Amino acid sequence: MTHKEIPMRFLTFSSKDATRRAGVLSRDGKKVLCLACAQKQCGDAGIPASILEIVQKGDAILPAVQALLDKAEADGKHQAFSPLEHVTIHAPYNNPPRNIFCVGLNYHAHALEFEQTNDASKAVPKFPIIFTKPNTAIADPDTAIDSHIAESDSYDYEVELAVIIGKAGKNIPGEKAYEHVFGYSIINDLTARDLQKRTSQWFSGKCLDESAPFGPYLVHKSAVPDPQNLDLRCSINGELRQDSNTKLMIFDIPTLIATLSKGSTLMAGDIIATGTCPGVGMGFTPPKFLKPGDTIEMTIQQIGTLRNTVR
Repeated sequence: MTHKEIPMRFLTFSSKDATRRAGVLSRDGKKVLCLACAQKQCGDAGIPASILEIVQKGDAILPAVQALLDKAEADGKHQAFSPLEHVTIHAPYNNPPRNIFCVGLNYHAHALEFEQTNDASKAVPKFPIIFTKPNTAIADPDTAIDSHIAESDSYDYEVELAVIIGKAGKNIPGEKAYEHVFGYSIINDLTARDLQKRTSQWFSGKCLDESAPFGPYLVHKSAVPDPQNLDLRCSINGELRQDSNTKLMIFDIPTLIATLSKGSTLMAGDIIATGTCPGVGMGFTPPKFLKPGDTIEMTIQQIGTLRNTVR
């Protein structure tokens, strides 16, 4: 089996001692292999200690990970495995090389609901809208995130496919864009709508602490053969709010990578949040913004489910 055929699902996790470790899911998805523990037990070395470092090694590291997983799975009682329900899953990493790159209004129907118009000529952007979120916005899956009720009365949810860059590049042509992708994850681009709309720059509405839950897995691109045909959904307290498909993006992933790398180097470990689909809270009449006690559940086909509560 070559690394191109490996459906790797990486994660950062901790157990009783609270130490964060890099892991990979077993083939059946029921266990997590601690990579550092497995290397120690098998006498192997060379696989980095964090998911970010693994991403920065790129596809070249995958055969070593696969070999380690094969050894561990050959031993049905390998001590480096933990049942998934016995560990705490964290964001894949919370220290990207720089701010998260985010794309605004990248689905037609969301552009219309955001601009509160039916006129696509006024709402749909002609070029990708790019903004950023700081790494302090990153939050873990399955945690209670700040409602920011003191800062905003219109805190909103946004399910987004996250693209993880695994190979640095500048002026990347669209036809070579996927060569620079390591894998995919989920980001909730939480937004304070009142702060967002105060000025033409969105940063103040996007930068709040814990406003970018990220995870639970970083899925290698070999497990996602067509990232432009993935169902994505968001439910609040069990009510389905967002239900769309990545094929409906205005600007596809190659276009976004080409745009972001034009005259500017994309770095391994960079995160690109590719925009949200319709059904956000501000699109309802009356609006359905988040409030303390809400449960947010976001699912993207072939990636997983990102859950958080609001405190």
